[in-house]
Amino acid sequence: MRKTATTPSGGTIPAQPGPRDSAESGIVSVEGDMSGGSVPAPVPAAADADAVILGAGPSFRPGEQATVRLREAGPDDPPRYAPEWLELREGVDAAARAHDLLDPLRIRLANLPGRAGLVIHDVGCGTGSMGRWLAPHLDGSQHWVLHDRDPYLLHFAAVASPRSSADGSRVTVETRRGDVGRLTPDALAGASLVTASALLDVLTREEVDTLAAACAGAGCPALLTLSVAGRVELTPSDPLDTEIAEAFNAHQRRSGLLGPDAITAAAEAFSEHGATVQVHPSPWRLGPGESALTAQWLRGWVGAAVEQRPELRERADRYLRDRLAACEAGELHVVVHHSDLLALSRPTGGAS
Repeated sequence: MRKTATTPSGGTIPAQPGPRDSAESGIVSVEGDMSGGSVPAPVPAAADADAVILGAGPSFRPGEQATVRLREAGPDDPPRYAPEWLELREGVDAAARAHDLLDPLRIRLANLPGRAGLVIHDVGCGTGSMGRWLAPHLDGSQHWVLHDRDPYLLHFAAVASPRSSADGSRVTVETRRGDVGRLTPDALAGASLVTASALLDVLTREEVDTLAAACAGAGCPALLTLSVAGRVELTPSDPLDTEIAEAFNAHQRRSGLLGPDAITAAAEAFSEHGATVQVHPSPWRLGPGESALTAQWLRGWVGAAVEQRPELRERADRYLRDRLAACEAGELHVVVHHSDLLALSRPTGGAS
């Protein structure tokens, strides 16, 4: 029997549908209308040298955040992150995540009281890349609960969900549209694990504390990956590297967001709620083989810096042209530093 996933509208869609699935179920392709609503406007392809993929890098409209929108948005508000950008970065994300945190996580999950399969909540799931990476690293049956503000991304996450765990056990999925800022211990009742990717740095301190309190109240661990660390290394170097990086970091901290301070704030919050915390580096390493991602990241990185400091524009425009040319020629290498955090909250005895 084919596994199905719950859509935001309450229907079901096959996981990883093929042409027959689409024809038989009446579900159109991922590029089309998925639940009777309007399709987001087309986004530019990565090959367009002058285009920036929607959500590619930290360029925001006022009041917006990446990955998940934590504040209320209007019904016509478009998705914050385009699937094209999330797909572009997925392989690099997977290579960067800290495998050293998996063993202590497995030990905790194996010792959960009364375990009859894992229930994993993926917060700000985007297109579900965290599940596609993590599910095959964990044994046993798994039920993933995917949370995001964006129903379009939830659709992508559901149809591309993994089918089986490390030992071949079944993986099922459901979707929930909502805000991480409203997570409560009750919402995580029965949870074995909370995960997130590229999320902490777009939260406020209050929102991180809400997340830590919810995990502590539910007695479940949290694996929170790929938070920006505020450090970038470009080879060859350029005199403007440091100035762009400082402006970008300031942009990340606007409006009370944590940006590169997120890992420290999260470690403090989870520790204050009684969790044991481990932090491990998880850098992106971008070379000639990742030129499409590097180019999009550069546009977003420099664009955010200029938005923060408009007086940089003329020099930044030249800088970006030179950097993109070096990227296209295969001469640019970039390390974008991130950190992963594993918080092992004290079990409450109610986890399953």
